[in-house]
Amino acid sequence: MTAGKATAFAPASVGNIGVGFDLLGHTITGPGDRAQVMRINEPVVRITLIEGDVEGASQLPLEAALNTAGRALMELRERHGIAHGFELRLHKGIPLGSGLGGSAASCVAALVAANAVLDAPLTRDELYPLALIGEAVASGSVHGDNVAPMLFGGVVLATPTRAIPLSAPELYCAAVHPHFVLETRKARAALAASYAIGEFVQQSEYLALFLTGLARGDRELIAAGLRDGLVEPRRAALIPGFAEVKAAALAHGALGASISGAGPTVFGWFNTADEASWAAHAMQVGFAGAGLESDVYVSPVNGPRAEVVA
Repeated sequence: MTAGKATAFAPASVGNIGVGFDLLGHTITGPGDRAQVMRINEPVVRITLIEGDVEGASQLPLEAALNTAGRALMELRERHGIAHGFELRLHKGIPLGSGLGGSAASCVAALVAANAVLDAPLTRDELYPLALIGEAVASGSVHGDNVAPMLFGGVVLATPTRAIPLSAPELYCAAVHPHFVLETRKARAALAASYAIGEFVQQSEYLALFLTGLARGDRELIAAGLRDGLVEPRRAALIPGFAEVKAAALAHGALGASISGAGPTVFGWFNTADEASWAAHAMQVGFAGAGLESDVYVSPVNGPRAEVVA
C-alpha cells in the first residue's frame, strides 16, 4: 500500500458447501481476484480497467453501478458518508461462471483495498453488508456464502445480517472446475419449483449433523451431514458428467461431494491432502468422459481471507 492507493487479493470460494444453500461457504488457496483502488478527490466511483487471464473478463461492465466491485464501493461511500471517491482497477483470476465466487471476489477485493485508504478503516463486520449489496448485482439476490468466507477466511455461516466464522478440523478440499460456463441466474432458475416438506426436513437433518460435526471436530458427523437433498438434484443435469465426477470423489475417500456454488465446479472434502489430490485427478477423468477439460485446486478447508498485498 502507498499513500492513497492499495491493492488487495480475494481468494476463490466454495459456496453452499452442499448442505448450506446460501448460508455456508469456505475459501480455497489458488485462484483469486485482485483489485487496485486509488483515492480520488471527485465524489464518484470509477472503474478504469478490467483485465485478466480468464475468458470474458474484458466484457465485464465498467459502469460502477452494474459491477459488483463498483456497486460495493458506491455503497461504502453512501452508507458511511465518505466525501472522496475511488478509482478502481480489477484483475480477474477466477473463471467467470465457475461456481468459485468470481463476482464476489472482485467485490471483496475492492472493499478491502478501499478500506485500506480510508482515514478511519472499517471492521470486517462493517464491510460485510457492503459486500452483500455488491454481490447482489451479479446474483440477483442477497446471500453471503461467498463474500463472508472471503472476508473472514475458512468456513463461515453467512446470514443477511451477520457472518459467523466456524471452526473446522484439518480437512482438505478438492475443487475441480470444468471448462464450461454455468451462469448463476440459470442455475438459480432451476430451483424455482416448490419443495415437499419431507425434503426440507431431511435437509435440515443434514445441516444439523454437519454443523454439529464442525463444532465437535467429529469427521463422522461431518460426513453424515455433507449431503445436499435440495439443490443438487435439480442442478446436477446442468453439469455434464456430474454423476461420474461425484462418484469418483466418493470412491476416493471423500467425506462428501457436491456442486460448488452455482456450479459447474464440483468439490469434495477429504481427510488428507494426498487423498484430495488423488481424488481430484479421478474427478478430472469423470469430466473428460463428458468431453470437458478441467482445472484442479487442492486446498485446506480452512482457507485464507482477502488481504492487502504488495
